[in-house]
Amino acid sequence: MNYNNEQAEVVLKALGQEMAMDTPPHLKLKRMWWTIIGLRARYLANIVRRVCNGEVMSGPFKGMKLTQDAINAYNACLVLGAYEHELHDVFEKIISGNYTRILNIGCSVGYYAVGLARRMPHLTIDAFDTNPEARDKCAAMAALNGVEDRVRISGEFCAANFEAYANESTIAIVDIEGGELSLLDPDAYPALRQIDIVVELHDVLREGMSKMVSERFASSHGIQIIQNKTALPNLDTLLPPNYHMDPFDHLLMGWEGRDGSTPWGVFIKNTVKTGG
Repeated sequence: MNYNNEQAEVVLKALGQEMAMDTPPHLKLKRMWWTIIGLRARYLANIVRRVCNGEVMSGPFKGMKLTQDAINAYNACLVLGAYEHELHDVFEKIISGNYTRILNIGCSVGYYAVGLARRMPHLTIDAFDTNPEARDKCAAMAALNGVEDRVRISGEFCAANFEAYANESTIAIVDIEGGELSLLDPDAYPALRQIDIVVELHDVLREGMSKMVSERFASSHGIQIIQNKTALPNLDTLLPPNYHMDPFDHLLMGWEGRDGSTPWGVFIKNTVKTGG
């Protein structure tokens, strides 16, 4: 990684602030490391943003316009279309499916809510987030892409409200930082047995989370657990021929900032076939 003087000053100032904090050495070292790579990843993301005119380059949401807030949240992998690349096939199946209702619980800056609204112009996406800043950023993404009339943004999703979606073809996309353990309980909320689910399972926050949640749906759904996989993004269309990319910078272009295991659960409800 090469820095000019101005970039180096920004990094050193941030590291100085971390050094001054009264925290245990192991936490201080971790925070300093995350500061270095976080600032570098944001710098690279903005280079890519200029090359791509702020649009997603590939994947299921190719061509979607990104706000600066979205890029700041997820860095270059978002612009490259490499973000959560493990789920690309899953989302293509959602888009080509026969769903009539889409829930995005934990919508954050709106990458999935807005992306699905663009690819599924016949549907309204119900997006939820407890963070008011996230809701504002999601609204800005929707407006930038001209789908603000089909991304309905609300605050906290109450699990009892799954009942309102149970009689339609519904899929819920859930990323709520560990809250899935209490929200996705089909014994408490039986309507969940009638809904398809894609959920990020935060084993990093509680060991065995993916096993605990998926076992609840084993009798009503087909279960697929998709593990995180490291992948270097393809930069062939971005870089001039024979351009040398620093290997660590290349790695950071695909970095999603995960601090541990966060596999995804894809739960598709079983269909009962009757003979004639």
